[in-house]
Order: sequence, then structure tokens, then C-alpha cells
Amino acid sequence: MIKGLITDIQRASIHDGYGIRTTIFFKGCPLSCPWCHNPECISFEKEILHYPEKCIGCGKCSEGCFAGAKVVCGKEYTPDELLCEILLDKDYYGENGGVTFSGGEPLAQKDFLKEIIRLCKNSDIGCAVETSLIYYDEDIFKNLDFIMADLKIWDGELHKKYLGTDNYNIKEHFKMLDKLNIPIILRTPVIPRINQEIDKISEFSGTLKNVVAYELLPYHSLGTAKAKALCKPITEFEIPSKEYMKELSKYAYIR
Repeated sequence: MIKGLITDIQRASIHDGYGIRTTIFFKGCPLSCPWCHNPECISFEKEILHYPEKCIGCGKCSEGCFAGAKVVCGKEYTPDELLCEILLDKDYYGENGGVTFSGGEPLAQKDFLKEIIRLCKNSDIGCAVETSLIYYDEDIFKNLDFIMADLKIWDGELHKKYLGTDNYNIKEHFKMLDKLNIPIILRTPVIPRINQEIDKISEFSGTLKNVVAYELLPYHSLGTAKAKALCKPITEFEIPSKEYMKELSKYAYIR
């Protein structure tokens, strides 16, 4: 039986697509963005987040940490089990809401993703994904209501330096995806002094007829606490100022 490894289920989300949504965070991503705000979603294995400051010294670690000092990250679900969780929120979706599969990289667990999308569609629940587009799967994409996809850095060599791979295939996947006539929200995390070619990404997005919006997401350091809890290297970047984001806003748009 197919099982998926999920890190979190966020209910009543309003930041992961249209309307009120349930966001499902898949565990595992082939990229290792040093600014990732979900570092617990990078590894494909279950992990434990340690927060020693929360420990109350009860000595009952083997029974599960009730104080939240030790948090297991990653839970296996069958498609039917995950659907049951999603159905709890169905009454709140209205006309525009639904479920967004995020991560991590949802397409890294493509067989599980494909099946849960099928079950959601059979239950009349709208579906979307948040993806790096490092993978391309037409059978998955054509069954979605819209897609939120990142183009993080324009320059291929710089992309390889920070993310471990160049972005040629990602750009090609955007072009292939555009032919499916599915709404695309293209997004770029704004990392000052790193990805400074926002204008080129915006220009590229304008060549894709199904990009309905280009969004700029300011970097924040909320992921550093989770990286510390995972004993992973911590790299902090400059947080873009309001003035800098306002300057870049001329490149963002909604069609």
C-alpha cells in the first residue's frame, strides 16, 4: 500500500492559494535551500526536533514528550487516512478553497501525491501544489486547479551554488507547464545580495500566458529555530527592508 510521509497539516490557511485551505506539508526535498523556512521538510527520513529549553525534567521521554521538548517530525499516512484529515475541513472551503500540497517537494512522493489528488477530486475538493518544479509530471499537473511554483534564482551558476543544481530544467518545466492551460502563480523568495535579477524572472514570467500572478516573498528567519532544533547548520541572510520590497514591487503583478 502506498504511504506518504507528512510533516504537518495546517488548517484554515489563507496564504497557500485561493480561499480557505488545508495545507499538507510533504517531507523530503531534493533541494537544500540554505534559507528554507521549513528545514524539517528537507530530509526524506523521520527526524526529531529538540527544544531543550522546554524540558521539564519529567523523565518520561520514552512515553512521548508532553512539554514539546522532543518533537517527532514525519508521520506516515495512507491516502485514505490523509483524505479523512482533509475531509474534516471540507465544509470551510467554500467555492474557492481546498487543499494545497506543499513541503518539502510534494512531487518527490509522486505516487502518493497522485493518489491523494484522485481521492480529493472524487470528493469534490479542489487541489493545488506548491512546487520547485524540479520535477515535471503531466498526469499530476493536469488534475490541479492551479499551481504555485518557484523560480528562486535566475542565474544558473548561482542557482547551482546555493541550491545544488542549475535551473535549466526548471525553466523548461515552466514552459512545458504553460502549455497545459492551468493557472500558475510564479513566486520568488527575495534574498538580498543573492537573487538580484528579479527583473529577469519577472520578464520571463511575462512570456508565460498562464502565469496569473508573480509574487515576491521576503526572506524571514523563522526557519533558523527549527534548523537549530534539528542540529543542522544555520545560515542567516539579510532580511529585506520594507523600502527594498517596495522598490521590487514594480516587478510583481496580478493579471
